[in-house]
This record gives sequence, structure tokens and C-alpha cells, in this order.
Amino acid sequence: MAAHRLVDHLAYTDAQRLCSRDALWELFDGDRDRLNIAHECLDRHPRDRVAIRIARGDGRIESYSFGTVSDLASRTANWLAGRGIGAGERVAIMLEPSLEFYATLFGVMKAGAVAVPLFTAFGPDGLAARLADCSASLLILAPGLGRLAGTCGVTTVLADDGLLAELGRRDAVFAAATAADDMALFQYTSGTSRAMPEAVRHRHRAVVTVMIAALYATGVRPGDRFLCPSSPAWGHGLWHGTIAPLALGVEITGWAGKFDPDRLLDVIERLGVTTLSAAATHYRMMRTRSRAARRSFAVRKLSFTGEPVDAATTAWAGRTFGTDLCSIYGTTEVGVIIADYPGADDHEVRPGALGRPLPGCEVSVRDRDGAACPVGAVGEIAVRRSGAWVGVRDLGRMDADGYFYHLGRADDVILSAGWTLSAIEIEDVLLHHPDIEEAAAIGVPDPERGQAVAVFIVTRRAGEDGLAEEVSGFVADRLGRHARPRRVDCVVDLPKTPAGKVNRRVLREREAAA
Repeated sequence: MAAHRLVDHLAYTDAQRLCSRDALWELFDGDRDRLNIAHECLDRHPRDRVAIRIARGDGRIESYSFGTVSDLASRTANWLAGRGIGAGERVAIMLEPSLEFYATLFGVMKAGAVAVPLFTAFGPDGLAARLADCSASLLILAPGLGRLAGTCGVTTVLADDGLLAELGRRDAVFAAATAADDMALFQYTSGTSRAMPEAVRHRHRAVVTVMIAALYATGVRPGDRFLCPSSPAWGHGLWHGTIAPLALGVEITGWAGKFDPDRLLDVIERLGVTTLSAAATHYRMMRTRSRAARRSFAVRKLSFTGEPVDAATTAWAGRTFGTDLCSIYGTTEVGVIIADYPGADDHEVRPGALGRPLPGCEVSVRDRDGAACPVGAVGEIAVRRSGAWVGVRDLGRMDADGYFYHLGRADDVILSAGWTLSAIEIEDVLLHHPDIEEAAAIGVPDPERGQAVAVFIVTRRAGEDGLAEEVSGFVADRLGRHARPRRVDCVVDLPKTPAGKVNRRVLREREAAA
């Protein structure tokens, strides 16, 4: 290890001073020639230490040691080799967090094949598109999803007791022999910005790169008890909730089954979770849908991702857990680029801000011509890669202290009567209303204004006379008359992406069709 190990420091100034690619590599057994994610996450840690806990919807919590998961991953690798699955072949895994999921995820990578985790809520069309896109050789499927077996003609194995029995007959020793540049994972985006799925391809060395986000976006450190309720089919649950903390030997907790905010709070308290990283939607649901109860938490580092969190939820999280709710910002394609450095006493968490760039990340706000925007001006957030600025299709601004602020997707801007309005800013105001649980804002065609603001709200007061005028006035009083919603629709629920983000694109498409 380096004289100044990165895991020994939390301060923002230390991150800028000490973090480098060489320092990151010194956290791992492997090197730039030979590296295997499964080895780094499982094999090199004390075998009797708890690696993974799984919180199930029925109240059960299962616990598995590094040795247990490592052995079953090795058995899986030997089983795959026996089936003729060779290096580089894609193995799709459609399982909820479980011993079988983690064993197959790491077993595939240990064998030198490519793991393709898939969301268990996909129907036959969504599954078929991804299996065809990645040219899968094998699909490992949850027993309850047997109706999807054979999709696209792909050989399918159900992860039932029969598979576990078969794995139990295989050798529990497998020597991983992958290169750092060998392919390890295909990860599909949640589909917020593309009609068709896109696989982001990750090599084994990605475990080194993602450690920057682990250290400074979730703040995870050895000795933590880490919980991430996001599905490991998506980037946050896979990389930040599973691979990165396990690579540091940190105990993780995964969430299986239907999400329940009261259950999540109970698990956080019961397990003494010290580091919690969740989607913005999880925090909103905990605030609006959980029962009032007296609980005692051990959380010291708190982070969110996926989309901005409204001010009311931010304040609730701070009061409930006793620490600042810190932002994680990035995309599946470019990774995490801006964060709030949880646990860093010398970094101020500013309301509404995304935070500051991670060490080694050059981030800027650029105008339509690609030039840098002045402080406070709105433009597209971009990151410098291979000598060029790469836009992430999000609007934002930067303040004089280098903090970045998110103003929505480029296609979520509402242009009304010459005003440029942020859908996110309007939604944040709506969520301050005591009777609104969820909200979304879009622009709809208007003959006078070009676009008018239309909002969709989830509220127990649906159908009440005068509510629409009340809500419109609520926004106008806080943002100005130019931002006043001209339409207020009460809905039972809002369309969401599989990752839990409000899907404004679906709302816009519905309006266009209507």
C-alpha cells in the first residue's frame, strides 16, 4: 500500500492532494496486466467476515461471508467452463439480489466470460432486445420468470435448487486469469435518454476507475456497513452499491423484492448501517410514505443519485439521519464526475448544488458553440475526455466557488413567452406543497407562449375544487408569474424509468399523441 493510503483520508483537500491513478491501483492486488473483479471483490478478503446481507420484503435478512460467496462463485466458474462457456462470451443474469445472483455475477467474471445483469421487471420484448444486442450465450433466470425461458433462442438455466445442487458438485477452487483489459461486464442504461437500450462495456480495470466515485461520492471506507437499495441491474446498484464497496472489503446490504420505505428504515436501524446511498426516489418515499416512528440511526455518510432531490426531502434526510444528504452526479456513459464528498469536514454541502468535480475530472459548463460559459450562466455540463469536451446533455451552471448546479435535461427545458424555465425547479417548488407527494413538469404547445407549463401531481386531494388554481398560485408566488402552470393534472402515479426516475419523455409523448 502507498504511504498515504486513500482509504485513510476523508477530507476534500486530501482527495485533491493524494488521489491519482497510481494511488488507486495500489488499493488492489492486481496490476495493469493481470486483474480480475471477482478476485478483488471476494477472494482476497478474510473468508469469515460478512460480505453480503440481503434484506427481503418479508422481513428476513440473509447473511453470507466472503468465503461462502467466493466458493460458490468459483463453483459457478467451473460449471460454466464445463458447459463450454469461453472467455468473452456473454452470460445474461436476470435475478433479484440473492446468493445465486452474487455467485453467478462474480462467477461469470471469474471465468473470464462477460456478465450482463438485467432488471427482473423486463418483459419479453425488453429482454429480447437486450439478449439480441449483447449476443448472449446463456441466460440465468429467476425461477419465477420461467415464462421467459428460451427468449431469442438463448439457452436458459433457472436459478433454482437444481442449479444450486449442480454447483455444489463442482470444485470450489478456480484461479482467475484475466487481463485488466479483458471485458467483464455489459451494463444497460435505464433508458431515460434513448429509445433503444445501450450497453456500456466495462473491462476488469473499471473496478479501479470506479473507486474514485466510491471514495468521494459515497464516501465508503473499510469498516463501514454499507446499504444501497438500488437494483444491481443499474449502474448505481451495481458499481457503487456492490462492486466498489466489496473491493474494499466492506460489508454490503442489497434489497430484494418490492420496495417499502418503512422496511428500509427498519433495516437501516437494525443493521447499524453507517453509509447509505440511494436513489432520490427512495428518499422522497421515505419522507412521504413512511410511518412516523422513533428510530435511532448510526448513519454517518448519506448520498443520493438519479435526479435532484427537492429541498423538503433534503431537510428531512438531514433531520432524520443527522448528517448532510450528499449529491452524486454523472451518467452511465461517463461515470460519476461531480459529488459532495460525504464525510469530508472541509467540504460544504450547499443546498441545490451537485457538489464539486471528483479528483482528476475536468468539468465545465459550455454554450451552444462549445465555449466555456461565465460563472452563473446556463449551458450544457461537459467533461473533458481524451482532449475534447464531451457534453452530458444536462443543463447547469457553476458558481464562483466551483460548485455545479443541475437545471434539467436539455430536452426538459420549457421555453414559455421568451422565458427559459427549468422543469426541475418547478417540480422542487411543487414538492414543497404539503399535499403533493410527487410532481412532474413539462412544456406543452401554446399558441401565445410557444410552450406553457403543464404539471402532473400525485395528491390525496385529487378532484377537489380549486386545487388547480391553488397549485398554480403556489408556483407563481415562489417562482414568479412567468413560471405559473397553465395546466394542473392530478394523476394516480407518474411514469418512471426502471431506475425510478420520473420519465418526462413519456409525459411529452402522451401529450403529443393526444
